[in-house]
Amino acid sequence: MRHTLPIAPQFYVTAPQPCPYLAGRLERKLFTALQGDSASELNDKLSKQGFRRSQNVLYRPSCAECSACMSARINVADFAPSRSQRRVIKRAAHLDRRATSPWATEEQYELFRRYLGSRHATGGMADMDMFEFAAMVEETPIRSRVFEYTDEGALQAVCLTDILDDGLSMVYSFFDPAQEKLSLGTYLILDHIRVARDLGLPYIYLGYWVPGSPKMDYKAKFKGLEVYRGGAWEPLGDPASYDINVHPLSTDPIAEQVSRIELPPGRS
Repeated sequence: MRHTLPIAPQFYVTAPQPCPYLAGRLERKLFTALQGDSASELNDKLSKQGFRRSQNVLYRPSCAECSACMSARINVADFAPSRSQRRVIKRAAHLDRRATSPWATEEQYELFRRYLGSRHATGGMADMDMFEFAAMVEETPIRSRVFEYTDEGALQAVCLTDILDDGLSMVYSFFDPAQEKLSLGTYLILDHIRVARDLGLPYIYLGYWVPGSPKMDYKAKFKGLEVYRGGAWEPLGDPASYDINVHPLSTDPIAEQVSRIELPPGRS
């Protein structure tokens, strides 16, 4: 018997678990599988609605009583580097960038382990082995690239990036924690803005911005940042104006959320 994939994506919800960004809260994700011949079209469409990719899954926050997490992207046309960001560009100007097919290497994994040990030693990826790392990099049904940044051949930073129809989505990045003076996390974003401009792509998708989370403060420092809130993208404005207080009516029921998701032609 021949089995075929359903035309319309099926959406599911994860079980609640501790939030990695705000203490004392629980996170829950709405997700769907990314597969089939039209995976790229689905990824493009849902990325514009706040979804992110992890291997063969698209997801976005759908917490029961909290709506603090918001998808963030930089509008490239509205971006201008700050004085400190111009200094970052100058300090890291000696790095060489190479974009390759999504293929994991031992050198990447060694850098990844050093990065996690310094920045996220107790995070969900702390126990990831080489095989799991390779799956994170290589299991992609869409057009993805690995951006490697080297200094005289030595690997300094890596970013797994998806190529969308309207921008670059920085899926995951890591770098040498010993090179703190280079501000490599900031430099990766600045360099992706440069690549997007060269390609004529209007947006850089950064994942989620969470007001009240020190881990996410850096994203608000990029001029032209937009957040996805209430079903639409809007300029970030003043970061201090966002309320992260829990309210029982802060999120709509799952069925209502799913009913409002727009799908590519032929997938509804």
